[in-house]
Amino acid sequence: MPMIVKRENPQITQLREQVNRNPEHAADAVLAAAEAGDVDAQVLLGQMLLEGRGIARDPALALRWFQSAAKLKHPMALNLIGRCLEHGLGCRQNVEDAAAYYRVSAEMGLDWGLYHYANLMITGQGKVPRDAAHAVVLYQRAAETGHAMSMHMLGCCYEDGVGVPVDIDQAQQWYRRAAESGDFRAQYRHAATLIAQDDIEGAAPWLDSVRANGNLKFLRSIRTELLTSPDARLRAYAEAFHERAAELGDSSDRDAWIIARVGTASASTTQ
Repeated sequence: MPMIVKRENPQITQLREQVNRNPEHAADAVLAAAEAGDVDAQVLLGQMLLEGRGIARDPALALRWFQSAAKLKHPMALNLIGRCLEHGLGCRQNVEDAAAYYRVSAEMGLDWGLYHYANLMITGQGKVPRDAAHAVVLYQRAAETGHAMSMHMLGCCYEDGVGVPVDIDQAQQWYRRAAESGDFRAQYRHAATLIAQDDIEGAAPWLDSVRANGNLKFLRSIRTELLTSPDARLRAYAEAFHERAAELGDSSDRDAWIIARVGTASASTTQ
């Protein structure tokens, strides 16, 4: 399975930088390049449409742009069609068809294709034969390219003994590598390791990053874990996670934040 080593053309690199700086301003230029037949621009436009970034969100139109680029076997386009099919974005959900697109993308060596196909393989979804050991191999191949989420999954596999023997040292090494590569889930796990070693100061920058970069679903899943900590610094992080979830979420998240604030205040007065 060859790995993709591709130099992005300078025009797309420039467009991507423009999107990162000011997506609304860059949208017209990306659209023009996509309509002119640039497959990288077609994929970039599809991603913007899928996320509603700089342009009105339209998953169905995003899928059509991915399909246009996929005609020329663009590996990321194939992967993103798989994503749309897996989650029913702009189309009817069909995990079996998603698996087929992920597989082709993985066979082309794309890190995201390897990651997504491994995710289906480790659970046996999409009629992919369940094979945890092979999934670990795919995560490893993606991790070797610097794919942070695959590094995190390797940490999970080594911690839980999925597809490999349990190896806590290996798990912690992969979590650290993934954390350093920007994966917020791994940053939280790495912080938890440091907390267990009574290194709260060392954990603090990672917890700050989790608060800044974690998505709503993840913040909801972890926000109560530190509320009962005997350390006031960790209770403060629990409140910070609640606060960030309240910023991103709905009224239930705001209510949870209020309750957390009351709880941390009460805990402080009883110390």
